[in-house]
Amino acid sequence: MTLLEQFGRFIEGSYQTTFSPETLHSARRALLDWHGALIAGSDTDAAQRLRKGYQEEFGVGGCSIAGSSQKTFSRAAAFLNGTISHIAEFDDIFRDGAYHPACPTISAAFALAESQDKSLQDLLAAIIVGYEVSTRISKVIQPSHYQFFHTTGTVGVFGAAAACAHLLRLNAAQACDAMATAGTFASGLQQAFRSDSMTKPMHPGHAAEVGLNAALLAQAGMTGTPDLLEGDAGFGAALCDNPRWDLLFQDLGKGWNIDQITFKNHGCCGHNFPAIDAVSHLLNTHSLDSKEIKQIRVGGYKPTVEVCHYVHPKSPFEAKFSLTYTVSARIILGRVREKAFLPSALSNLQIYAMEEKVKLSLDPECASHFPVHRSAKVEIEMADGTVYAHHQLTRHGDPDEPLTDQELVDKFHELAEPRIGLDQAQILASKVLESPDMKVRKVAELWSKIPA
Repeated sequence: MTLLEQFGRFIEGSYQTTFSPETLHSARRALLDWHGALIAGSDTDAAQRLRKGYQEEFGVGGCSIAGSSQKTFSRAAAFLNGTISHIAEFDDIFRDGAYHPACPTISAAFALAESQDKSLQDLLAAIIVGYEVSTRISKVIQPSHYQFFHTTGTVGVFGAAAACAHLLRLNAAQACDAMATAGTFASGLQQAFRSDSMTKPMHPGHAAEVGLNAALLAQAGMTGTPDLLEGDAGFGAALCDNPRWDLLFQDLGKGWNIDQITFKNHGCCGHNFPAIDAVSHLLNTHSLDSKEIKQIRVGGYKPTVEVCHYVHPKSPFEAKFSLTYTVSARIILGRVREKAFLPSALSNLQIYAMEEKVKLSLDPECASHFPVHRSAKVEIEMADGTVYAHHQLTRHGDPDEPLTDQELVDKFHELAEPRIGLDQAQILASKVLESPDMKVRKVAELWSKIPA
């Protein structure tokens, strides 16, 4: 039996699974966080351009689009919302796989659930299963996969396909076909986020559309290649070195990876987080005066050095992938959320001056623990020669230091309120986190009818 055939049997078997209240709550947290990222991205320039490019597909179908009161077909909605939810860089993370599961998985499942008038409970179950399949794949192909590929675009197709297969109640063979077909369209090169372009967010959008489409086609009888993952010319052979397929099903069914998700506490690339958190710790612990800081030395792991390399960024995109900027913004502004990427912040001379004091280098110990641990070593040297040091072993928001429900709701409100208003934001958060059940289309009505 091939790997995808085993996942197909797992998906079919999940229809009889009763998920614990704790795991369902984890899915609700993921859904709320996705909504925050989606709404935050809905009024950006990139989102406006995206909707303009899809204008001819508006006014048909029954699926909601972030930032528009119009509807479209499910495939287009999956692509649009999958892209928009990644634009603001607030989406969740599966740490062990260097993967953002929400954008492709939830965007695809939400669109399909809305089009088929599914319930919130149906959607939550599909999200759990989609996360489980895709996170497991993401984990066993790292760290080599992440050297060249954007995991959210590549592995995201499996999350979207598995979630949609669950919603459609495909049998094991059909679910296998859906994932196999989706996997042939896996794509997303890291070069796309090593320059200021609008391409990167489209990777999860494409993954969401591909996964949804593959599930619908499998339901219609289209077949896929069962050994797509492990075949001699398959996913593993092409996209990583020595995938650990023997670990793919380890402890399957004994827990759910959606319970181990990282929720972002900062609005930038997650590779910046350990350094930001370390600086926060030192500032708070020692009540440091930013005016007296002489130098900040940051030791990080390889992707931090390679991806977060911009200095004195000229655009919000570059700023989100700049360790020197985000660390400096935390010191000067107090937090790294949306306001840190406004034109006024990018031109802030205090942040500019602080950047000159930040020195980033590769730390062998931090590098050796990636991707399981995202760490940073920070030393802040003061004008009088005193040095304050901290080794940040994880990120606030990671499973071993999770955001509380209140922190997650506060983050959602910060992102949603300016765009949909306080009342709508409160209702949406309450329904997502607490509603015993309601139709997915009713959830969408809380944000889709308010154009950005």
